[in-house]
Amino acid sequence: MSARLVPSLLEVLVLISLVSTCISSEPSSRIKSLNAIKELNRKGKYIGLITVTSTEENAFFATGAFKPHSKHPFVDLAGRRFLVGKVNGKKAIYVRCGVGMVNAAATTQLLLDHFVLKGIVHFGIAGNVNNSMSIGDVTIPKQFADTGLWDWLNPNATWDPSSYVAELDFDKYNEPNFNGSNNLLGHLGYETEQFFSESGDPNTPQPLLWAQVSEDWLQVAATNLEGIELEQCVNSSLCLPEKPKLVVGLSGSTANMFVDNAAYRDFLFQNFNVSSADMESSAVVMTSLSNGLPVIVIRGLSDLAGRQSGENAYATFGSLAARNTAKAVVQFINHIYEYSSSI
Repeated sequence: MSARLVPSLLEVLVLISLVSTCISSEPSSRIKSLNAIKELNRKGKYIGLITVTSTEENAFFATGAFKPHSKHPFVDLAGRRFLVGKVNGKKAIYVRCGVGMVNAAATTQLLLDHFVLKGIVHFGIAGNVNNSMSIGDVTIPKQFADTGLWDWLNPNATWDPSSYVAELDFDKYNEPNFNGSNNLLGHLGYETEQFFSESGDPNTPQPLLWAQVSEDWLQVAATNLEGIELEQCVNSSLCLPEKPKLVVGLSGSTANMFVDNAAYRDFLFQNFNVSSADMESSAVVMTSLSNGLPVIVIRGLSDLAGRQSGENAYATFGSLAARNTAKAVVQFINHIYEYSSSI
């Protein structure tokens, strides 16, 4: 027999060395986190909680509803800290994703990939795009559109308006004394998302304008949260003129931009009929839906997205909007556990 089938001692030692090198290349902190997650997942499903900023985080923990896990209060993955505990006795994993759609989608997928979840509650604050809503109100939208997905069109080219779900024509925003010239910024054509899903064929996206939250979870919110008592005052000397309200079933806008412009605010409302504008929600919703997991979004309105005169109200009323949001989140978790005994 010309071929040697039995490896030499040297070859065995080299192989063992290579395997050891591969194993040791994974940071010990990550191995520790993965081992903790494995242990946590054996104890059942959790509600995933995702917020964005420290203001929203502080408001949530100020409710006192979250109690950390005694053995594994947190695990660190990919630069993010996932806090493990219970909200009024209900198992939950909390994480702050950071600003923007990439951060939101990446954090959501991390949460889905590593933890056994019943669903995701995404919450935070947002700009108010609907004149029938007010600062301090809380909205739980039924759907979100990614209004940051557009083509910037050549003003000298021909294009088919029917190809887009909406069109922003900069000529309509010229000053009256613009001498009749065309605006060189031209047009934006708003596109639909490409939605990939476990329930669909691999690598076969479907066009999607509205990413809809889970209907049964939305119904739980509508039945139990509308009419909830919300805070009206930032402090003893600064209060809103009217008592804030919680509204279920409107539409929201998400894009990688902070909206503080009255003209664009009106454009969003008139063309998409949205009531809020934020920078993360549609990413969380689409990622959850792609993985077949229930999801709901709760957002408090912190500012007028540019309709105000003077400075944006975010710095003044952001903490109040965050507190009202946190209150709604805690109440929703209580009711979703009552709704589904399988959690």
